[in-house]
Amino acid sequence: MTNALAAAAPRAEGLLLRPFRPEDAPALLDIHRDPTLRRYIRNQVTDLDEAAGWLETQDRGRAEGSRYSFAVLERGVLIGNVVLKRGAPGSAGSEVGYWTAAAARGRGVAPRALAALTGWAWETFAADGLVRLDLFHEGDNAASCRVAEKAGYPFEALVPAAPPQYPLDGHWHSRPAG
Repeated sequence: MTNALAAAAPRAEGLLLRPFRPEDAPALLDIHRDPTLRRYIRNQVTDLDEAAGWLETQDRGRAEGSRYSFAVLERGVLIGNVVLKRGAPGSAGSEVGYWTAAAARGRGVAPRALAALTGWAWETFAADGLVRLDLFHEGDNAASCRVAEKAGYPFEALVPAAPPQYPLDGHWHSRPAG
C-alpha cells in the first residue's frame, strides 16, 4: 500500500468523507451529547479537551497505519464517522465501525458511508492481504443490524458479553472480499 492510497478518501453519493480535522472538535462534542450515541460508544467525548484527544487518537492511528477514521459530512456539516481498524501489516482481517449524529439517522447515511469505506478498504488493502471485514455491535442495537445488512455485512454469530467493557452480548457481522 502506498501513502497516496492511504491518504485517499472513500466516496459516497451525497456525502463527503475526509480525515477529521482539529476544527471538527466543537461539532464532535455537540454530536456526543446525544444519549443514544453515548449508549452505544465506548469512547465518550464530554468536553473540548476530550474532543481534541479523540481527534489526536484518529491522527495517530492514521500515521501508524492502524486506524483510518473519516468524518462524514453532508452539505459541510459533520454528521458521522466511519473507521477501518487495521491489524498488523498483511493481516487478513480488519474491523469497521461507524456512528451517526441523531439528525442523520434513518436517512441511509450510515449504510452509504459504510459501503464507501468498505470499497475503499478493498481497493487500498487487498494487495496487503485483506480478505475479510468484521463489524461488531451490541446485541440490542437493532439499528446497527439494519445498517450492517444494508451495507452487505451479513450476521455471523452472537458474541458473548465480556463485562465490564462489553456488558451485553454482541453481534458479529462479516463481509468477505469479493
